[in-house]
Amino acid sequence: MYMKKVIKQETNGNGTKTTIKHVLSPGSHLEHRFIPDYKDLEKIVHTFKEMGYEIVLTQGVYDLIHEGHAAYLEAAKALGDVLIVGVDSDELTRKRKGPERPIVPQEERLKMLAHLRHVDIVTLREASHGIGDLIKLVQPNVLVVSKSTTDFTRSMAQEYTPFCGKIVTLPPQATTTTSARIRNLTIEGAEKLAKEVTRLTGEFLENIRQKR
Repeated sequence: MYMKKVIKQETNGNGTKTTIKHVLSPGSHLEHRFIPDYKDLEKIVHTFKEMGYEIVLTQGVYDLIHEGHAAYLEAAKALGDVLIVGVDSDELTRKRKGPERPIVPQEERLKMLAHLRHVDIVTLREASHGIGDLIKLVQPNVLVVSKSTTDFTRSMAQEYTPFCGKIVTLPPQATTTTSARIRNLTIEGAEKLAKEVTRLTGEFLENIRQKR
């Protein structure tokens, strides 16, 4: 269904111009795929829709990207033609997940997502944005949400249904979540620290005994 027609866009906030060709061509092309300005994003989404493309939107943190994220995005892309991913900024992530998150800063998360073949456009969701601002702006043919996203409630889904063709809830695509991985790393780190403290304490006490 992909058309070869090239439509030029206004400067997308990165000092470059985004075209349909850039978005759909191979390669990460972060300078074109990352569209931080919502007005510019609205324009290119409108262009895609005029050309008959089905727009899919999903949102999230995408911290410590793993195979579950990749499988989820592949499943999301299969529901339409163009996949837009709203990435939570560092500030918004701290607000949603706590002061220790994210592990990976937003610049790296954006770059990693742009490298995934199923992702066409990435944009940022700032802490100042409402949870539905991007949904209302894009008005996707399909809004994809994860079953593990606890702060997107059923009542919210009903609220944003008028702005979407449909809402699809996908189950987790991996047995281990990012939060679980972080917990495991924290536990492993704590265990190593405890062993090291025990070793150093033993050496300290042994040195005291020898000096008596």
